[in-house]
Amino acid sequence: MEESRRKGMRSRAATAVLPSSRRPPLCAVLLWLCLLFFLPPTVVQALEALQGDKPVAIEADNIAYDEEQDVVTASGNVVVRYEGNTLTADTVALDRKTNIATAEGNVVLRGEKDMIEGARAVFNTQNRRGVVYQGKMFLAENHFYLEGTTIEKRGEETYRATDAAMTTCDGDVPDWRIRSSEMDVTVDGYGTLKHGKFYVSDVPILYMPYFLFPAKTTRQSGFLLPRFAYSMKNSGLDLEVPFYWAISENTDATFFQRYMEKRGFKEGVEFRYAASEQSFGTFYADYMKDRKQFDDPAEDIRPNWQDNESRWSLYWNHQTTFPDNSYLRADIRKVSDPWYFRDFTGWNYYLDHYSTDDRKKFERVSFLGDETLALLDSTVRFVRNWDFYNLTVLGQYTDNFAAINNDATLQRYPEIILTGTKQPILGGPTYLEFTTTYDYYYRTEGQKGHFYDLQPIVSLPLTFGDYAQFTPQLLLKGSAWSRDDNTSVAGLSRQGDRTLYSLGTTMSSEVHRIFSVGGKTVDKIRHGIRPEISYVYTPYEFQDDAPDFVARVAEQHTITYGVTNTLMAKLKEPNGKSSYREFLYFKLFQTFDIRESRRDVQDPGPARRPFSVVNLELDVLPHPLVRFSARNQYSVNSGDWTQTNYDLGLSDTRGDSVVLGYRYTMNAIAEINVALRAVITERLEANYLIRQNKFDNKIVEETYGGKYKKQCWSVDFAYSNTPNDRRFTVMFVLFGLGKAGF
Repeated sequence: MEESRRKGMRSRAATAVLPSSRRPPLCAVLLWLCLLFFLPPTVVQALEALQGDKPVAIEADNIAYDEEQDVVTASGNVVVRYEGNTLTADTVALDRKTNIATAEGNVVLRGEKDMIEGARAVFNTQNRRGVVYQGKMFLAENHFYLEGTTIEKRGEETYRATDAAMTTCDGDVPDWRIRSSEMDVTVDGYGTLKHGKFYVSDVPILYMPYFLFPAKTTRQSGFLLPRFAYSMKNSGLDLEVPFYWAISENTDATFFQRYMEKRGFKEGVEFRYAASEQSFGTFYADYMKDRKQFDDPAEDIRPNWQDNESRWSLYWNHQTTFPDNSYLRADIRKVSDPWYFRDFTGWNYYLDHYSTDDRKKFERVSFLGDETLALLDSTVRFVRNWDFYNLTVLGQYTDNFAAINNDATLQRYPEIILTGTKQPILGGPTYLEFTTTYDYYYRTEGQKGHFYDLQPIVSLPLTFGDYAQFTPQLLLKGSAWSRDDNTSVAGLSRQGDRTLYSLGTTMSSEVHRIFSVGGKTVDKIRHGIRPEISYVYTPYEFQDDAPDFVARVAEQHTITYGVTNTLMAKLKEPNGKSSYREFLYFKLFQTFDIRESRRDVQDPGPARRPFSVVNLELDVLPHPLVRFSARNQYSVNSGDWTQTNYDLGLSDTRGDSVVLGYRYTMNAIAEINVALRAVITERLEANYLIRQNKFDNKIVEETYGGKYKKQCWSVDFAYSNTPNDRRFTVMFVLFGLGKAGF
């Protein structure tokens, strides 16, 4: 009887689900097991917030309480469930006097994404410290595995493992892992080890006296893996060591320390900030004392920037959207010299982050920073929108890389534009819209000053049935200027104005027909034809007294005509819904110059050429994996194609792709571009890129590369040959750790 009084028994058949207000001591200990031991702190915190009013489900073959020893024991297939988390073990015991809990035999603690398992676990339910023996930890967020003879929880977020190994690879024998006699890991932070070894399968290949690695699901300060490269001509040995600083929840920075054998040291910093979803930006800058000297005699036109050897770049992109339907955009771009982008092609920040996707808030550089860049614009723009008006305030500075210096390059700061959208006049059929502009044009050498412009447009849109539109319009252009320089030019006034007008009209029509296809994929096709003709007349106006920063308005007496064809497909989706895709766009247009057709021709002299080039625009998308585009110009006067641009892209669902491009401008450009990507196997792919100038049959760029990837690592390799450099790179990517290579 006494034994029965001291020990209560419950079978698995009597499993209970108890709310917190009725929890016996066993519920408490098992809850602490589930909440406070080896789950990552983010999970723990979420569960702790709920433990006051959420039930705990307990299952075991036997549950006993020893009042004399004050020990609660559950044995035989123990299972505890709490808020999606499960603890299983052969036995669980709690000594309430010491607050020591012991779980033995096949101990497994599973969270929604994370798991700890071991042969035995001993821990204190009060201070949340303990040890798992023969333990294994898995953090799903970054696919991180940690195992050791012991895994000790030493703090709220810190662990120490002995005879430890870590990897991001699945399997009993991972492709790679790092072993150490002792390893410290901070969840959502970093791990450190001393006297470690890097293993490929079971073969040690690298000794590491000290190593820092990420074991985090959130941003954390620390060194990133270094990058190595070798450039045969440009840089020699190239080593970069980045350091990441998580300053606050909304700000971070990356510092770049880079050594180039042939050039010297280069330091850089990237700073990112996000005050809110509506206000964010990125700042980047780098600097170096470049000791590389150029001995190419063909470069004698370049200024001797080597006198001070200073090379630098600066980039700042900021966006703020205000609640009153206005926004601010700042895009500041500066480099030390016109050859910066040509000389620093390897690990170029601007090329690495180039993107036209506005959704990439922090990792988007909107200009292609390579050797082809001729102009570099810095702008600050403020825009305010109302229902019928739009105000734009712009400041712009331009670096002209084609000029010997930038002193004569015309700058605009500020430019103020007020635009009125098209609105009916007094509620009638006539419409009014306008644009008024103020500019201050500045440069250190040459003419500069103020410019004012007002352009109202009156139009009368007319519709004839469902197929024809006719819109005559009158444009008035009133301009004034005031010079602010000391340049003396005969016949050039310091102040002046002009008034011009322009008459025009546009006629268009559109007809279409829908064809029922009834195919498995294509349901219907809509064919649309839109012919269009426009007329513009602008009389001659004397403008030779205007300064050169005032754009001339050319005399015009032209007719432009063209036709546009479109094919739109209605597609059947697997889910039963419909979608639409324009798979053909074709437009032809040309301009006839009436004034040129009436020009008096005298011998010797050029013949009349009233017809402009014929412009052709073609886009074909017969399938999501096939695209073709053309932008061509044909001269009816010479019978030559003066410009041809073709792009063909082919791909498949596996990832193979071919991109072919051809660029031709008469007497200027003739370039062939080919980019190939072949998925050879599930793990191996090859890449090839070539750009060739057909005028001189020289290779502009040729790159051979490939990638081999597995579940937890990959390697990229490439050989690139350009007129300025030859570069060989191999980059290893250890998933979860970062990149390293040469």
